[in-house]
Amino acid sequence: MSDDQHSHHHLETLAIHAGNTADPLTGAVVPPIYQVSTYKQDGVGGLRGGYEYSRSANPTRTALETNLAALEGGRRGLAFASGLAAEDCLLRTLLSPGDHVVIPNDAYGGTFRLFAKVVARWGVEWSVADTSDPAAVRAAITPKTKVVWVETPSNPLLGITDIAAVAGIAHQAGARLVVDNTFASPYLQQPIALGADIVVHSLTKYMGGHSDVVGGALVAADEALGEELAFHQNAMGAVAGPFDAWLVLRGIKTLPVRMDRHSENAGRIAEMLTRHPKVTSVLYPGLPDHPGHETAAKQMKAFGGMISFRVAGGEQAAVEVCNRARLFTLGESLGGVESLIEHPGLMTHASVVGSELEVPADLVRLSVGIEAADDLLADLQQALG
Repeated sequence: MSDDQHSHHHLETLAIHAGNTADPLTGAVVPPIYQVSTYKQDGVGGLRGGYEYSRSANPTRTALETNLAALEGGRRGLAFASGLAAEDCLLRTLLSPGDHVVIPNDAYGGTFRLFAKVVARWGVEWSVADTSDPAAVRAAITPKTKVVWVETPSNPLLGITDIAAVAGIAHQAGARLVVDNTFASPYLQQPIALGADIVVHSLTKYMGGHSDVVGGALVAADEALGEELAFHQNAMGAVAGPFDAWLVLRGIKTLPVRMDRHSENAGRIAEMLTRHPKVTSVLYPGLPDHPGHETAAKQMKAFGGMISFRVAGGEQAAVEVCNRARLFTLGESLGGVESLIEHPGLMTHASVVGSELEVPADLVRLSVGIEAADDLLADLQQALG
């Protein structure tokens, strides 16, 4: 659902106000946590405010969904128990047995697992394309293609896809474009304005921002598709709970200032890594020599807080860097205020080993937090040795 009241405001204002109406009973400026399963009805079939059962709708979740739609410039936002729950609902809404999906050659391991191990068993076909190359996307589309799936920046190789170009290709083929906007967040990038039909988020990451909640979201560009997704969300039931929705709403209020600091810190770290003798390559779209730099500069406000880099010495050397880090916490996930370090091949992307999406064994991924940049730089320098 959208929030037309704030449609003319800047995103920094929307992050704080969209969906966050004062409580009519007490005037509380923060939406209450409606920790409730059912609602008193005003007679049979007389729903008070449209609420009957919290799987179908809950006021705290409604506040978050309104906020999400406003931030992404969509018509309908939906909040789920996890990012993968959102993706599962999306795929089962859009696809039928025999349909085909184009997926990126660099994607989150859980997304690949969903396609390769779950949706494929349902009779949905998929093929891989380098989505940073519009010609490769066009070549991968078949008469059965219903969805083109994009991550930009991608996880973990930080590839950049020209959203507008790929949207044109998908729509020409009668397919919908889905963009996973988790790495950028709507503060840095708004795919719907560039032609995407649906935006996907892991709310666990930058939107929540504090490593204390798991959640997912879909934002649809048009009302009819939003209603179809909402029907399946209710039918399948993997909704965000009220406290989780409240935590994400709280996190979103500081999204703009956090993303500015994440991006600033990451830029300094990427530059340092390019000069380090033990680093063989740095993958960060903010660097001028990144192959997607010009596209990223065109469609993103800044370049985000995610960096991957490759180290001399192969897998063992990469693992040792991860183990020696102290201020960078060794852990999966990303997007929190604290900095994280991980080895994708053995951690977040183990599910893609042996596939077309397998990541280099010497790769290290950083989620750069909002600590003092000088402290983060010192920690990485000692970890690299």
